[in-house]
Amino acid sequence: MSLDQVLARRRSVREFRDEPVGDEAIAKLLWAAQGPSDPEGHRTAPSAGATYPLELYAVTAHGVFHYDPRHERIARVDASDIRPALESAAGGQSAVGSAPLLVVFAAVQARTSAKYGKRAERYVSLEAGHAAQNVLLEATALGLGAVPVGAFDDDALARALPLPREQRPIYMVAVGHPRG
Repeated sequence: MSLDQVLARRRSVREFRDEPVGDEAIAKLLWAAQGPSDPEGHRTAPSAGATYPLELYAVTAHGVFHYDPRHERIARVDASDIRPALESAAGGQSAVGSAPLLVVFAAVQARTSAKYGKRAERYVSLEAGHAAQNVLLEATALGLGAVPVGAFDDDALARALPLPREQRPIYMVAVGHPRG
C-alpha cells in the first residue's frame, strides 16, 4: 500500500475483534513509533535535539512489554493483564478495554528539559504526536484498526503501569483487528 493509500484509509477504529495482534505486527508498530532508522541512531519520529524522551510499552493480555529501540528488543516487565485498569483510568473508554494491544507512550521529560528548559513539555508532546501518528499509519498499512487515546487520569494510568519513577504516561493508542 502506498503512503497516499494509507493516509486515505486511516480512520479511528474503536471496536475490535477478540483476536490478538501478532508479535511481528507489534514489533512493526513499535518500530514505526521509535525504531532506529539509520546506523547513527536516528529514529522514525523526529525528536527535539535527538533527546528521545519517549519510552514505549505494549500492553496485551499477556502482560506489559517495554520496547528498547537501541537494541530493537521487546522485554516483558509485568505478566499481568492491566488492560481493565487502563480502561478504568481512561474513564471507561471501551476501545481501551477491548483492544488486544495498547501502545502506551511514557516520557522522561528531563531528557529534553536538560537541553530546552521550559519548552521541553511542548517538544515532548509534539514528539509523542509524531510517534503516535506513525503507529496509526503502520496499523493501517498492516490492516489493523487503531485509535489514539489522550483522555485519561494521569495518576491512575501511572499507578496501573509498572513504570520507573522518572517516567510519566502521556498518550495511548488502542490497536486491534477491526470488528465488522
